[in-house]
Amino acid sequence: MTKICVIGAGNWGKNHVKTLFELGLLGGVIDANASRRLDLQNDYPNIQVFGSLEEPGALNFSAYTVAVPAEFHYDITLKLLQNDKHVLVEKPLTLDVNTSSTLVNLAKKKKLVLMTGHLLLFHPAIRKIKALINENKIGKLQYIYSNRLNLGTVRKEENSLWNFAPHDISVLNYLTDAFPHKVDSNGGAFLQPHIHDTTMTNLAYPNNIVAHIFVSWLHPFKEHRLVIIGSKGMLSYEDSSADKVLKFYEKGIDWIN
Repeated sequence: MTKICVIGAGNWGKNHVKTLFELGLLGGVIDANASRRLDLQNDYPNIQVFGSLEEPGALNFSAYTVAVPAEFHYDITLKLLQNDKHVLVEKPLTLDVNTSSTLVNLAKKKKLVLMTGHLLLFHPAIRKIKALINENKIGKLQYIYSNRLNLGTVRKEENSLWNFAPHDISVLNYLTDAFPHKVDSNGGAFLQPHIHDTTMTNLAYPNNIVAHIFVSWLHPFKEHRLVIIGSKGMLSYEDSSADKVLKFYEKGIDWIN
C-alpha cells in the first residue's frame, strides 16, 4: 500500500496528518518545528518524523502532501517532482503563473500526479449546485458572487486574495465550465505594507456570465456565502451557517410590454 508523507504539520497540515492516519495511508511527516515533531512522535509512534526533506529517508515515499506557507510551495514541489514523487499541494499551487506552469509541465513530462488542494470541489453542496445548473433548474447562468470573510487569521506571507480566493476561483471555474477572460482585482492593505487585508475581484466569463469575489480577514463576523443567479431561479448556500442549507429561490424577471 502507498504511504504518503505530509510536509508541514501546522494549522492546516495537521488535518492532512490526521486524515491520512485514519485512512491507514500516513507514512511520515516532515516539519521544521522541533516541538511539533516531538508531539507527532508521541501521537503517531509508528510513523517516521523528519526535520527537513534533506534528511536521510525523507525522500523514500512515493507521494507527498505539501502544506507549508505558499512562498515555499514551488521549491519543495519542484524537488519532489524531480525525484519522481506524486504531489498534492495546498492552494495556491505557487504565487505566480510561471512557476506554476513549470511544475505542471514537469508533472506531465514525468507522468506524475500533481494536484492542488481545492477541497470545495468535493463539497456535497457545491456538487449539488453544479447538478442543478446542469439540470437547468435556474435557467441560463448569469451572475455568481462569493463572500469569504472572517476576523483573522492574518497572514504575513500572502495576502487575503491568495489565502482565501483560490477556493472561490476553483468553484467559479467549476460551475461555469470555463476560465475567466477578464479579471479585475482591487484591495486595501491596512495592517502590513503590501499585504492586502481585503480584496474585491470581478471576473468576466464567456456567455456573459459575471462573478465577483469578496474576501477579507478584517470582518466582524464569519461569512462563507455563495449566491448563483440564473434566468429562472437563484441558489444560495451559507457554509458558515449552523444549518448549512442549500436554498432555491424560484425568482426571475418577466418582461411585460
